[in-house]
Amino acid sequence: MRTTGRSTEDRRIYIDLLKASLEAALRAGEAILEVYEGEFEVERKADDSPLTLADRRAHELISTALQRKESGIEFLSEEGGDIPFPERACWQSFWLVDPLDGTKEFIKRNGEFTVNIALIERGRPVLGVIHVPVKGLVYFSLPGRGAFRGDVRAVRDFVSAGNGPEHFQKLRVTDGREGIVIAGSRSHGNERQNRFIERMKDIYREVEFLPAGSSLKFCMIAEGRADVYPRYGPTMEWDTAAGQAIVEAAGGRVLEMETGRPLQYNKKDLHNPWFIVDNGSMELYQWDGLPR
Repeated sequence: MRTTGRSTEDRRIYIDLLKASLEAALRAGEAILEVYEGEFEVERKADDSPLTLADRRAHELISTALQRKESGIEFLSEEGGDIPFPERACWQSFWLVDPLDGTKEFIKRNGEFTVNIALIERGRPVLGVIHVPVKGLVYFSLPGRGAFRGDVRAVRDFVSAGNGPEHFQKLRVTDGREGIVIAGSRSHGNERQNRFIERMKDIYREVEFLPAGSSLKFCMIAEGRADVYPRYGPTMEWDTAAGQAIVEAAGGRVLEMETGRPLQYNKKDLHNPWFIVDNGSMELYQWDGLPR
């Protein structure tokens, strides 16, 4: 698959890949909701994170849909087992998937969980899909075309038709307001997040905090509902890739706190450093963790 430029052929290939990932996300969402609406057991993985039947079913559906030998695109999922770095190191492009992001929110039954699918090329996310099954919403990005949002019905029509994404709502980060709206983790908040909020109160006249689960915080930045999302805690590459693709396509940034560089993917260690997502207007000195 070609990864440079945006020729007519490239655009067609990316639309085909987008449609495949959208269809996979919708199928996974349906399977997740079937489990969500009934009784289910919660297991514990080696790292003590929760695992449910919904995680496994979503992984199986997405991996079956996207692992096609003819595409030449590799596949890495949270639930797919470890793939040694020497094997991954030569990958030029691959799907990076979190079949059920926000399992804790799923267990709480608050609806704030998502299906995340991203296409990674040379260490950067170039295409992203975030499906919110309970709300029936899908956020996605397409290289060179931007970031979009639509409901499940519109997405199904798009997948089955030959047209482009222009009839979806195009997303754009906010270009600033009098105050600042901070998105933050609902289940993983900590003292550093609280300190960030307090520091923003010293800088901005009005500060609002919006808690949310899973990758919904990225969606809030991309659609302009929030201005910044700081993450002071552990995350994995599959937690952030789809959200980063969408935020960047909407005009925002997803940057490492210590370096100010965009998050990178397919690292030897798949853990992310602390990062910050914003609309592009934050000054680096405002971030906790950056050199002063």
